[in-house]
Amino acid sequence: MATLKFQGKTIHTCGELPKIGSHAPDFSLVNGKLAIETLGTYSGAKKLLNIVPSLDTPTCAASARKFNQKAAGLENSVVLVISADLPFAQARFCQTEGIKNVVPLSTFRSSFARDYGVELSDSVLIGLTARAIVVIDAHDRVVYTELVEDLTDEPDYESALAALAEID
Repeated sequence: MATLKFQGKTIHTCGELPKIGSHAPDFSLVNGKLAIETLGTYSGAKKLLNIVPSLDTPTCAASARKFNQKAAGLENSVVLVISADLPFAQARFCQTEGIKNVVPLSTFRSSFARDYGVELSDSVLIGLTARAIVVIDAHDRVVYTELVEDLTDEPDYESALAALAEID
């Protein structure tokens, strides 16, 4: 169980982020066409998972926008924005914001939050995800993780993008 803050209070996740050097857990997430996407969907590509509670919050929206800007120039890489929002809401958000360089995926019908140790286990946000970054290489090894210390803070974009860029 990991500890973080929300509105000045300590809250917890159901587990821990995957360990650096470990094989990334497979996942089953829902895309905007209600189809399932897995880790294998992105086989051979470097992956940055931008895990957020909901795109309907200012901080989550800001991180999606920022990674969308940065993702345009990445080679052999994909940025996945993963939230509990329904795929329809994710699609509306991306269309309204002009977001085209990241892939929104929903935890709807998924054990992703538990499998990646980011499901909030207490507070009014129980069941949503913590804000986290996981960078996975083309061979599905975890090379970088960040659990953002306060749910209302943005992730460390520079470190996450540097970790992605350093992958051979």
